[in-house]
Amino acid sequence: MKIVSIAVSKKKGTTKQCIDQAELVENHGIKGDAHAGDWHRQLSFLAAESIDAVSTEAFVLHFGDFAENIATTGIDWKTQKIGQQVRLGDTALVKITQIGKECHKKCAIFYRTGDCIMPKEGVFAKILTGGTIRVGDAITLVK
Repeated sequence: MKIVSIAVSKKKGTTKQCIDQAELVENHGIKGDAHAGDWHRQLSFLAAESIDAVSTEAFVLHFGDFAENIATTGIDWKTQKIGQQVRLGDTALVKITQIGKECHKKCAIFYRTGDCIMPKEGVFAKILTGGTIRVGDAITLVK
């Protein structure tokens, strides 16, 4: 299980831009990301396998298109439980706070892709311990 993409945006409801590394700030989120703050959805995850499954030859999707902060391989986020702690890289620790979400209006992601997998497959977390994360870092489920 590993991080294959890290993405941030300056505004909510838009696609995110990929970066090589990010600073997770305890009880805040990714430094500089629009979704950071004192709430339960400080960080978002999607499985790269899910992004690949909805991408087509005619309409290629990229990491960040669903406004996910972190795309991963080797973990089925939909099967995780609320409260599960997850280690990212060497030092960062997060806790899953929400699986899926309700979209109250169609956002830029929906209009660009024709669908949004984030409401069904996105997972949200709160930062328990901050640290620098990088593309390629390991993900470990904490027992």
